[in-house]
Amino acid sequence: MLQRFIIVLFCCLTGLSLSAQDMSGIWRGYFVTENYEHYKFELQIKQSGNSVSGVSYSYLSTVFYGKASLTGSYNKAGKKILIQEIRTVELRMSDGSAACIMKCNFEYSRSGKEEFLEGTYTSKFEKDGLLTKKGENCGGGKVYLRRVANSDFYIEPFLRGKVKPGPILINKAPVKSNPADKKTSPVLVNKAPVKKDTVKAKVNPPVVKKPPVVKNPPVVTKPKPVIRKDTAVLKPVAGNLAKHDSAMRKVKPALITPAPPDIKNRINELVKTLTIHSNQVTVKLFDNGEIDGDTISVYLDNKKVLSEKRLTAAPLVLRFDLSEQEDEHELTMVAENLGTIPPNTSLMIVEAGTQRFEVRITSTEQKNAVVKFRYQKPG
Repeated sequence: MLQRFIIVLFCCLTGLSLSAQDMSGIWRGYFVTENYEHYKFELQIKQSGNSVSGVSYSYLSTVFYGKASLTGSYNKAGKKILIQEIRTVELRMSDGSAACIMKCNFEYSRSGKEEFLEGTYTSKFEKDGLLTKKGENCGGGKVYLRRVANSDFYIEPFLRGKVKPGPILINKAPVKSNPADKKTSPVLVNKAPVKKDTVKAKVNPPVVKKPPVVKNPPVVTKPKPVIRKDTAVLKPVAGNLAKHDSAMRKVKPALITPAPPDIKNRINELVKTLTIHSNQVTVKLFDNGEIDGDTISVYLDNKKVLSEKRLTAAPLVLRFDLSEQEDEHELTMVAENLGTIPPNTSLMIVEAGTQRFEVRITSTEQKNAVVKFRYQKPG
């Protein structure tokens, strides 16, 4: 009896293990090209044993996209999955665009209830074109996907009944826009929301009382400075003037901005310290995974540089300088909300000369994420 119980328990645990690692479902996110261009990417896949099949979507919107059939394999022991697109089955692209076939190498990871596929991709042109040849290199980059319940398009028949159906968007009439938008990715202008009290102030401006006018104001005379004869006047020696000026620059006290309430009243967790060898730093912030309405504010040395900006597939960009005099800066990411899928997650890409860093950031309404930048003169 005990032996039978052990066998049944083993079979149940094995079944749970296999179902926990089942890759069947919808995975959505984006891929980043070698030129740091961002495109949306969605996989709908079905796993059967170690084999994977399904379709993929590469798109800027549900109006302009490429759909391809795919095959692949899953290594359960290494938690790695290989995806190879076979051919495009549907194209809605601007004139002159060439379709590419992608090959993706993913690694599976899990954080709480969230599941991720992250890795790299390579691609080749599918057909001959005016400026392209079939099989030629079409570029590569990195891919970031998250398991989701809904599709941006429609759920394939092999997944129906297994995942919650999402909205069918491709049959809707496209929104009228500038014709130039069809050739390039849309530019998202992130504007801070207008506060209600600001609107009221514009409609009903407060009455400001002017101070009464004094007809005969009293004449105030400034006392003349008293110069003591015994006071020695020190003049700098011409030869030491440069040294004196240089020393004054070095000992000049730095202006410290007091921490605002968003930083003072929350836990500030140091995520990473980056050593930078360039004087100019560019920081790009994206939504890490599904775009779910995450909104952040960013502080540079306690000064707000981005206010209530929404994270999307288009980057939020900020730039600052580093030098031997100002050799350290601190960026603090503050979550204004948690989006529809908590917590607030973002991907930070840092570019400084030939250096490039990727930092994944998680922040909540109780905890901020901090990244420090330290300048080190190249040796």
